[in-house]
Amino acid sequence: MKALVYTGVEELTYRDEKDPIEKAGESILEVQASGICGSDMHAYHGKDERRVPPLILGHEVSGRITNGKFKDKIAVLNPLITCGKCEFCISKREHLCPNRVLLGMNRPYERQGAFAELITVPNTNIYDVPKKLNVTEAAVAEPTAVAYHAVLIGEKSLKKDIKDCRILVQGAGAIGLLCSLILSKIKKNANIIMSDPNKLRLNECSKYLDAKFVGPSDKEVKNDSFDIVFDTVGLEVSRQQAISVVKPGGSIIHIGLTQPAGEFNFRKATLQEVTFIGTYCYTNQDFSDTIQILANKDIGNLDWIEYRQLKNGGNAFKQIHDGTCSAPKIVLIP
Repeated sequence: MKALVYTGVEELTYRDEKDPIEKAGESILEVQASGICGSDMHAYHGKDERRVPPLILGHEVSGRITNGKFKDKIAVLNPLITCGKCEFCISKREHLCPNRVLLGMNRPYERQGAFAELITVPNTNIYDVPKKLNVTEAAVAEPTAVAYHAVLIGEKSLKKDIKDCRILVQGAGAIGLLCSLILSKIKKNANIIMSDPNKLRLNECSKYLDAKFVGPSDKEVKNDSFDIVFDTVGLEVSRQQAISVVKPGGSIIHIGLTQPAGEFNFRKATLQEVTFIGTYCYTNQDFSDTIQILANKDIGNLDWIEYRQLKNGGNAFKQIHDGTCSAPKIVLIP
């Protein structure tokens, strides 16, 4: 099979790789679409110890099952593989499983990813794509589930209805846009501000979302003025801004993974009873619900997805790196 392989820092090679081997309890998917995630970009920059070259990256994936009892099923894969036995899995909080592993990782366990023509996955991680959902659009189920879970836990942390909150979403990438669409179209909030230094991305997001679009230093982003902040960036500077602009008693939902540490105003967090919640993924129920959200067009059309050929994936990564790509999400087609 052909695959786009991460072979070194800021280096991707389109080349021949061995086809995956059939295993008991698993199926092989013929990939029809695979999305580029921010975590793939972290690996590309050599900043993810869980993804070491050479490795096929990619975990946002949909296509057709080629073997076994699900043969010819049109499917989207839940890339989060868990043990099913620990206290978290038993209590339906699978996303907290200490033995969880994601497709497109090789530490601590190897699972080759979806930037390829074929990929193998446990049968328990296969979900039907409804007929009214295009298979190539189904590939964004995973980032949508991440955003959906973040909104749900943010909503639970608040002391007033989320539709009545003033909300800041930091970052105009896929997770930022998806959080905002869920907040706007499903939770019915009409007071969202999205911030990003990349005007190209802000302009693109403005085509699909009813919100205010500003740079991070805009006068709209005032101290102590937001009930809830969604940090989809994960930089030290974005965390510092989040704690500055959140109201007393407000919440910060931290989704980004760009910088693992840095300065933070813990004094304000303590004195003003600010809730800080980190979130990385989603439950199996979130993933299932998300497929229906996409199929029912509950967050509108998905024209903000840009499709490119897998063989040209290296250029897509470079453009995301350079900040010259306006699309919130690029999906690669083998």
